[in-house]
Amino acid sequence: MDFRRKKLRLGDVLINDGALTQEQLSKALELQKTQNKRLGVLLVDEGFVAEDVIARALSRQLGLDLVELSNCNISEEIQQLLPVNIMKKYTVLPFEYSPESPNILRVAMSDPMDMAAIDDISLVTNLQVEPVVSTPRSILMAIDKYFGQKEISSKLDEYTKEKDAALEEQEDMYSDDINNSPIVQLVKSMIEQAVRQRASDIHIEPLEKQVRIRYRIDGTLYEKMTYSQRLLPAIVARIKIIGGMDIAEKRKPQDGRITQVVDRQEFDIRVSVLPTVYGEKIVMRLTSKNALTKAKSELGFTPTELKLFDHIISNPHGILLVTGPTGSGKSTTLYTALSELNNSEVNIVTVEDPVEANIDGINQIQVNNKADLTFASALRSILRQDPDVIMIGEIRDKETASIAVQASITGHLVVSTLHTNSAASTITRLEDMGIDSYLIADSIVGIIAQRLVRRLCPNCKKVKTPDEEERALLNIEENSPVKIYEPCGCRQCDNTGYRGRIGVYEIMEVTHDLKRIISKGGDADEIKQCALNEGMNTLRMSATRCVLDGITSVSEMKKVSFDS
Repeated sequence: MDFRRKKLRLGDVLINDGALTQEQLSKALELQKTQNKRLGVLLVDEGFVAEDVIARALSRQLGLDLVELSNCNISEEIQQLLPVNIMKKYTVLPFEYSPESPNILRVAMSDPMDMAAIDDISLVTNLQVEPVVSTPRSILMAIDKYFGQKEISSKLDEYTKEKDAALEEQEDMYSDDINNSPIVQLVKSMIEQAVRQRASDIHIEPLEKQVRIRYRIDGTLYEKMTYSQRLLPAIVARIKIIGGMDIAEKRKPQDGRITQVVDRQEFDIRVSVLPTVYGEKIVMRLTSKNALTKAKSELGFTPTELKLFDHIISNPHGILLVTGPTGSGKSTTLYTALSELNNSEVNIVTVEDPVEANIDGINQIQVNNKADLTFASALRSILRQDPDVIMIGEIRDKETASIAVQASITGHLVVSTLHTNSAASTITRLEDMGIDSYLIADSIVGIIAQRLVRRLCPNCKKVKTPDEEERALLNIEENSPVKIYEPCGCRQCDNTGYRGRIGVYEIMEVTHDLKRIISKGGDADEIKQCALNEGMNTLRMSATRCVLDGITSVSEMKKVSFDS
């Protein structure tokens, strides 16, 4: 190996590749003196260079292959070659034998210049090591996939045996040894695996004879593992401890909050504990601190919708409402709008329950009902804080809606969410709340109804010709040559056929004609018809476009809307 003789260092490799400047390297080396971190980790943590950029640079400069482990199928034989603790210690993963010789083991490494790692692997496996480059995240995800469950299960078996012995003397599972490492590791590992599999929620469900763990990935629940029912009290107690809840209270629902760092990214985890027949059920909602603040281009707007979105949020005053059911991406759209408006000349104040992501330069208020800090009372105080833009987490009642309307009429831009099914029905919902129609017409500048659809996995989606029913759903003429795609399933998407989600939007800008209809008390159908005449796309139309563009499937489109 050339680089073994040359004694190359990571810093030199990145500078030679143009991925890093000498100044950045000097800063990182200076920081390394005070922080006990490897250089590659430090460079990523400080934002000097991304993981995948380091991997590509190493691959080019050292002449090594770059591997994407999610595409690999690692055989049982190779999985047995190296202990998991060594894999994690060096961030490495053996994945195949070299085609040239069965005595050469190809090993994915985040640092292929780590000679100590290569020598250790060679010693343990008794094979020659051929390093291949991969990102630390990719390696850790693969270790999780192949070994995570085995590792926890073996430790849990030991824990259960110890418990069985202890139960003869003491029945209570809430004993002092609750911080026993297998349970601590189980909960930590459960969260890490959920993050690496892109889950939004973890469900820990007590059944009659077992505990079921499910992850919600791209909006769909998947069962991931089951444990003995006897482990439930220990799991619940551990989560209550780290979530700041009362471990002795088992009869009432409780809420808590956990912060955990996974792969150097901070996650905010909201925990809900609910007593059920077979024990306490826990749901943990995972939110990355920076996941909610996306660029507009990542939301899934078409160029026309993007123009309309920009036009609505450029209004100096008025109300912008984002509507849709729970989990339809409303918060992400709101935070994106706030990030667009956020600059040193604007005073932005938010009232949220809870604050979902912290944004620099924005004043965020957490609702606290015990201290009588409700949406309505907070809004009254905010109006005395000289705001330009006000964000209300959700309009839940007439009082909050009235203050929002008054604030918009007196020269503020108000953005908020509401649970309705379409843009037009939002107007009638506000009327039902008791807001006068002329005030609604005067204050609302735009309504965005949205849903999330799963993206087809680009690696395995299959072309198909639409049948008669699908043509009718997509409003396609019988003989027009149209191709659509359906999910298939591969290693990259965990055999689901889908990977990631994209927003589907119905954007209604309130024009003069719409204001006239609203102020006269027009119903949802009249409002919708007027908006359609002015060029609005319904959710159904937007979802149809996604199907015809090969982004999603007909089954996902049907979930979005049955509107004609």
